[in-house]
Amino acid sequence: MSDHSAADAKILDGSTWDEFCDALKEAGRIVHSENAPQDAFNKAEGYRYLTRLLRGGLESYLEFSDPLFPQLRCGAHETIKLGADNPDNRYESSPIRSQFDYRITGKRNTVSYLGISTTINKYGSGGTMEVTGHIDHRDMDVDANGNIEIIVSREKQPGNWLPMAEDSNSVLVRQTFQDRIGEQAADLKIERLGASEERPEPFNAEKLQRGLVGATMWVQGAAQMFENWVESFLPTLNELPPADQAYCQSIGGDPNIFYFHSAWQLADDEVFVIDAPDIPECETWNFQLDNWWMESLDYRHHTIHVNKHTAHYQPDGSVRVVVSHVDPGVPNWIETAGHNMGTMCWRWIGAQRHPLLKTRVMKLADL
Repeated sequence: MSDHSAADAKILDGSTWDEFCDALKEAGRIVHSENAPQDAFNKAEGYRYLTRLLRGGLESYLEFSDPLFPQLRCGAHETIKLGADNPDNRYESSPIRSQFDYRITGKRNTVSYLGISTTINKYGSGGTMEVTGHIDHRDMDVDANGNIEIIVSREKQPGNWLPMAEDSNSVLVRQTFQDRIGEQAADLKIERLGASEERPEPFNAEKLQRGLVGATMWVQGAAQMFENWVESFLPTLNELPPADQAYCQSIGGDPNIFYFHSAWQLADDEVFVIDAPDIPECETWNFQLDNWWMESLDYRHHTIHVNKHTAHYQPDGSVRVVVSHVDPGVPNWIETAGHNMGTMCWRWIGAQRHPLLKTRVMKLADL
């Protein structure tokens, strides 16, 4: 039986949908991992997290999955979060295949940092996202009107060129803001070269089956990968040491970022103090507070992060950040937004030096 006929048969007997539902049920077991929080609050966030991953997976694998007709889509934002998503970022991605060449065009505008990578995205199957090529605004030629054109290909091209490898399957765009209100996002689109007169094939049973399988593999793979990573933070609870940079890069980290990751836990009367006595020259830096599932906390309604532009600096140029359940009456307050535990991330972005951070837990009354 051909793949097409087999897919038709599974649609007709309902097994495609049954297998999709069974895979989602299996993904729910991740919320009950042995070292994960056992209270209803954190488990509720865990199940919401799976629904968010599912929404992103369905968009990615069903609606925007065709590398012949790629589109940049924002797959991580205020209500779809994963992997310590940066509240200062706009993330966009698109499928590609290395046998084709692509062109990215648009306006640079005024966003502080613009970086574009090709990757081998295996979040759903291998738990990695290897970067195979990278270009950022410091290397881009931009014309007098702010226009950009970038060729994405395996063979080197003149002008702005973003390399691909044989197994590259995705383009990832990061835009990092220091001032969301004052900066304008880059406006970009991607197209396959030579595709102007072509049209996609109609939807069919095989595409549905492939999309549903891809979406559930994404939910299971991404959730399990980041759950495992969170558990590795527990030995450094309430510290903020440098992360394993090689691992960060292997799961899609930006080559220009040096990461600090760990876990935090505070009693109701405690605060977590981070001192950064040495701020290096850099594109920007930021700190953010996340929940156990490595989702950034609700930055729509709470101040859960701070960056180079928004921070208050001491007279000597140092920075102190205070994580507290209630307003401690000091600058750079980071709200816990109803959480008593979670994860956290500090980034030096575009820095040549990566100074260490000092942390301590103390009583709110002693701050």
